[in-house]
Amino acid sequence: MTLRVGNAPCSWGTLEFEATRSEPISFDRMLDELVETGYTGTELGDWGYMPTDPQTLAKELARRRIVMLGAFVPVVLKDASAHAAGQEVAVKTARLLAAVSQKPAPFLVLADKNASVPQRTLNAGRITQEMGLSAAEWKTFTQGADSIARAVRDATGLRTVFHHHCAGYVETPEEISRFLDLTDPQTIGLVFDTGHYAFGSGGCDVLAGLNRFKERIWYVHLKDCSQDIAERSRQEHWDYFQSLRHGIFCELGRGCVNFAQVLQWLDHRHYDGYVLVEQDVLPGMGAPRESALRNREYLRSLEPRFA
Repeated sequence: MTLRVGNAPCSWGTLEFEATRSEPISFDRMLDELVETGYTGTELGDWGYMPTDPQTLAKELARRRIVMLGAFVPVVLKDASAHAAGQEVAVKTARLLAAVSQKPAPFLVLADKNASVPQRTLNAGRITQEMGLSAAEWKTFTQGADSIARAVRDATGLRTVFHHHCAGYVETPEEISRFLDLTDPQTIGLVFDTGHYAFGSGGCDVLAGLNRFKERIWYVHLKDCSQDIAERSRQEHWDYFQSLRHGIFCELGRGCVNFAQVLQWLDHRHYDGYVLVEQDVLPGMGAPRESALRNREYLRSLEPRFA
């Protein structure tokens, strides 16, 4: 396996949440620093962060030799009345991805509208069964996801992966399993996020999640999770944004995720796509370029053939 590594705008402080908004680092600076620190792929970020004109975006990517890997689209999947608008955004986004597509083809990364439900936001990292969806809500949620993924495929030929995510309705291992059981395995896959799995599962056995969901994993996000911060979050009842501000998703190698095992697992599975490094950095928190460089060097240190 040759490890192909991308990074994303969230590692430069561009997150989708209103609670994290501030003056962003410009997309051109972000892309320049992404290349300088050793990455060859990126995701789109919020709509409008990068150019939305296909020719302009393609030119920006081509002159840096960067591959577009995907775009994150959150939808209130619990609410059937939000599905049509969510599908419209997803298809619009997928058309832009398809217009600049190279090999490998990018994914539409579908997610719940995370941090939009107070109970889930307040209890991220310690979700109980009682905080979950009802049977009827699961049906609405998963039918919406399938429908959006089909629309994206029919309009662009691109595949959709679902992003399990803390502070959303698919956070715990059991919720991931329920989502996958209720969706079409030919229509929608899973982007497995190591950091969100560790925080959402309440432990650090990421390998268990990889093995449990291996048949549906089409794409992988590499993110670390600080066990100490996660424990403080549980003890002090922090909400999701407090956990972010305290650095729950730390630099790779400084948390509890065993990335050597993850890379070995990918190798044994003959995974041939990109992995995407993500370190959710709030604006003004740390130095994104230096963190991105350390994250890339850390991956190189694990195994010479992944350099």
